[in-house]
Amino acid sequence: MYDWIYALVGFLIMIGVLVGIGINQPRGVSVKTWCYGYLAISVGFDLLVVLALLNSAQYVWLTNLLLGLSAGAATGLGIHVAHHISEEGEHEHGEGAESSKGKGMFGF
Repeated sequence: MYDWIYALVGFLIMIGVLVGIGINQPRGVSVKTWCYGYLAISVGFDLLVVLALLNSAQYVWLTNLLLGLSAGAATGLGIHVAHHISEEGEHEHGEGAESSKGKGMFGF
C-alpha cells in the first residue's frame, strides 16, 4: 500500500513543479532561468536514481517515489508535446500564432 502512496506523492510533486515553473512557457522568469530550472530538475532526478540504485535495499521508498516522479515527468512531457501538436494544427489550418481561445492551466 505504501508503494502506491510514495509513487502518487512523487507524481504530484513532479507535476506540481512542472506546472509551477511552466510546462510550455516560463512563468515569471527568463527563458534562460527556466532552462536552468529544467536542468536542475534533471540533474537532481539523476542523483536520486543513482542513490536508489546503489542502496536499493535501504531505499525502497525512494525507488517508489522515483517511479512517481518518472510518471509525472512523462505526463509533463506529454502535455508539452500536445501543446506543440496543437500549435502545428493551428498553423496548418491558417489560424496564425494568436488564437482567440484562452489558454488553460497547462498553456494550451
